[in-house]
Amino acid sequence: MINSQEQNRSWSDDAIRRIEAEGNRSADTHLFEVPVPAGWSVKVYLKDESTHRTGSLKHRLARSLFLFGLVNGWITRGMTIVEASSGSTAVSEAYFAQLLDLPFVAVMPRTTSAEKIALIEQYNGTCHFVDDPSQVYAAAEEIARSSGGHYMDQFTYAERATDWRGNNNIAESIYGQLALEESPVPEWIVVGAGTGGTSATLGRYIRYHRHATKLAVVDPENSVFYPSWRNPGVPAVGGPSRIEGIGRPRLEPSFVPAVIDHMIQVPDAASVAAARHLFDLAGLHAGPSTGTNLWGVWQLAAAMEAEGKTGSIVSLMCDSGDRYEASYGNNDWLASRGLDPAPAQALLAELFATGRWPQQ
Repeated sequence: MINSQEQNRSWSDDAIRRIEAEGNRSADTHLFEVPVPAGWSVKVYLKDESTHRTGSLKHRLARSLFLFGLVNGWITRGMTIVEASSGSTAVSEAYFAQLLDLPFVAVMPRTTSAEKIALIEQYNGTCHFVDDPSQVYAAAEEIARSSGGHYMDQFTYAERATDWRGNNNIAESIYGQLALEESPVPEWIVVGAGTGGTSATLGRYIRYHRHATKLAVVDPENSVFYPSWRNPGVPAVGGPSRIEGIGRPRLEPSFVPAVIDHMIQVPDAASVAAARHLFDLAGLHAGPSTGTNLWGVWQLAAAMEAEGKTGSIVSLMCDSGDRYEASYGNNDWLASRGLDPAPAQALLAELFATGRWPQQ
């Protein structure tokens, strides 16, 4: 006679098979070369994570978190999956929960974009809203406890759920796609930090494989990550981020500052400006966190050119701008939040006209 433990093991084995099969059916994401100012020798590449089935970089994280929960025995048949998320992670987790026939609840700030909410609901997920973004953690824990479910807790487990040594992670993919380029080992990889998991994976991979690449992390206004990295050991205070998906009011457990070589604090309006500039430059329609990445990329690339260095810089296109048409794509919405991208757009226009980072 089969007992409940054997039934759970059988279900878990099949759940892992389904997730692995989904990954096996999926192609890698593109690595685009982005146009640079005339005369530059530095190459800039953007890895388009928006082409995942769930439309963002968080597809990789969600897959890893589900596998991590399954192999640890935390996720079982019929269990409600709960996550604290500003949107993209919840979209991806809702997809994988639906794949495994599991209920899913996303706990998010009420300000989350309507487009992301619709995507979560498209995958049969339920959205639970909080007015104060700092309440998402406690609310998610309570929903998981009261429902007998599992709180995924991306902010704790993002840095350990992904194998930083390789195993088809994003770092291994980047270096594989650069293999035939003029500079196959980039001078910089530039990413933002939401959980801190992506920067931790990249930083560890770079060190493990002894690459000369340096890791730069860009951070929006008010986020706690930049001041905590700049002044280690000094308690840092952050606030809610106006750039969805990155920046946090508290220092998350998955953030690993010791693997980061450089950090750049990016004005929120500049994030919007750089995303709009990317569309005009390359026809790539990206969300605001991609703009944050690019603001850092253009500063670092301009510095390399000024120093006469050659090489390449790689960053990520985290998700599509389609998810933000009613918010960051709307000038009235931006104005209501005190964001004016025009000055930063003018700065980028000057950079591409002169090839030099303008004095601010």
